[in-house]
Amino acid sequence: MNLGTLFSGPDMTSALMPEWILLLGIIAMFVVPNLGDGTFRLPIPGKSIRVPYFIGGKRFSITSDPRIPAGIAGFTLLAAFVTAFMSQMIDSTVGMGIACLDASGTVHTDCSIDQQFILKVDAFSRTFEMIFYAALLIGLLANTDRMPGTALNRIALKPHKDEIVETRRLKKLLNNRRQVDFHLLLLMVALGMSIVALSTNLFMLFIGLEIASLASYVMISFLKETKTGPEAGLKYFIVGSVSSAIGLYGISLLYLWSGSVNHGTDANPLYCAPTLSLTGSCGLASDWAAMNGIETLPLLGLGFMLVAFGFKVSAVPFHFATPDAYSGASGPVAGVLSTASKAMGFLALMRVLIGITLGEDGNEWYILIGVVAAITMTWGNIAALGSRNPKRMLAYSSVAHAGYILAGIAAIGAIGPGSGSELIATAIIFHLAVLVSFKFGAFLVVSLLECEGRGHELEHYHGLARRDPIIAISMLIFMLALAGVPPLSGFLSKLMMVNGIISSTIGDASGADLSTTLGGLSWVFWLAILIFVNSALSVFYYLRLVVVMFFEDTDRPVRLSRAPMLRIAIMLCTMGAVVFGFGVLADALIEAATDAAAALFS
Repeated sequence: MNLGTLFSGPDMTSALMPEWILLLGIIAMFVVPNLGDGTFRLPIPGKSIRVPYFIGGKRFSITSDPRIPAGIAGFTLLAAFVTAFMSQMIDSTVGMGIACLDASGTVHTDCSIDQQFILKVDAFSRTFEMIFYAALLIGLLANTDRMPGTALNRIALKPHKDEIVETRRLKKLLNNRRQVDFHLLLLMVALGMSIVALSTNLFMLFIGLEIASLASYVMISFLKETKTGPEAGLKYFIVGSVSSAIGLYGISLLYLWSGSVNHGTDANPLYCAPTLSLTGSCGLASDWAAMNGIETLPLLGLGFMLVAFGFKVSAVPFHFATPDAYSGASGPVAGVLSTASKAMGFLALMRVLIGITLGEDGNEWYILIGVVAAITMTWGNIAALGSRNPKRMLAYSSVAHAGYILAGIAAIGAIGPGSGSELIATAIIFHLAVLVSFKFGAFLVVSLLECEGRGHELEHYHGLARRDPIIAISMLIFMLALAGVPPLSGFLSKLMMVNGIISSTIGDASGADLSTTLGGLSWVFWLAILIFVNSALSVFYYLRLVVVMFFEDTDRPVRLSRAPMLRIAIMLCTMGAVVFGFGVLADALIEAATDAAAALFS
């Protein structure tokens, strides 16, 4: 693909409009804060002619404002979200309802033709893009108070003798200097996640995963003056790098076996047969369907890829770095990891397990995924029971929620393609969407306490209802939503998941006795029961936090920090946890998730 092809044609521009906006935002993040009165001298002997080129020199007062990077990142993410929303929800002719980009850079509106597609724009990819952008926007809004940019005329330029005043001055200077870095990383995460959402090519998917992951590793340890941040970032980086290397090796094995890294049929149909040759492949999905019996190479490749995706979604036993990473990162970054990053991991997992390996006659992987799901949800809840650090408790809760979603994917593998699988996929997508409200909101309440140097011990939440009733009520809603209490969105998402598994596995049991019915059940049915049991188990540690907020005395009667932007983000999450549980907005989100699931299976 040359540059002429890349920038030519309205189809290319409209199909990838959110990605173009992100790319322009990244470029603006490099250029705008560096605009100034810089000049260079023309190399003419005896002359001193200087030509302005506006980069460097003394920066203009507007472009030197430390609050500019947050504005650029916020406008970019909002514009990308609106464009993705318009292209899918309002009118499919705005942007592209469905479009595929081949290796030459040509956009096709018919994705079933004989081409090697690397990107696909449809309801599935657009829905996940909106989940990513919404989570990153909330994180950006909350981080405005956690790492505020201060106007230059409000900072003393000379050192102060008072140690406390000098510490505050240096903190303001430090926050100002790293505004561009943080918001650039945020946009890089968004771009990487968008590539993952659109990719129909495993190497393209891997590139997107690494762009987002490498930026997130830095964001975890971004507040390097904290005690836990650098250590958490280093641990997450080491474990993530190893898992990525294993996943890449798995992709290489699949390419060696199939000669393709594309999901669907992508070559001349005359050569549609699995072969060790590096040419003449029908794509991974076709080759997998035509596989005779058990073949070591593709199964080994799939297993290695599941290791990488298991780390991304915090599945047991690949979750060990997750509690440290979440508790070491700032609240907004931990919220991004627990929502957008987790959704990205499950998106990649569904692309592979459903888009490539899902077959009519048995799926070798669903038993393994089911076992991992059962262990993950149980271990996550048991570990959360013993944690007195609310941030680590939320991290283990995130592990448990990964188990719930893995149970749904295992059920899809057991059932195979059909309406039942689409119903479960709808529940998974809906659950990942509403997690942005109550899971992110819980981390933001923790972040509000972090503004005063607290929030990492259960005792810090004593009497929170007396100190700040509105924030305490919001935390109550988040905890109830995480526990799956009606009528909140967490209850609806779990209900859809369990209902989809049960209705698809129990079938028509009318006229049969109980023993016959139970004997004929698929073992996946018991995963739904295990979700119920674990949800009941989780109520204890969620309500434990509620009890100390409302019924324990506090030694700090003062109100929590003002942090207006952080409070606005908490209120937005609170409304989301409520309005997506019932009513018109819940129906609209379910409809969007249904369209996304249908696009995945198509």
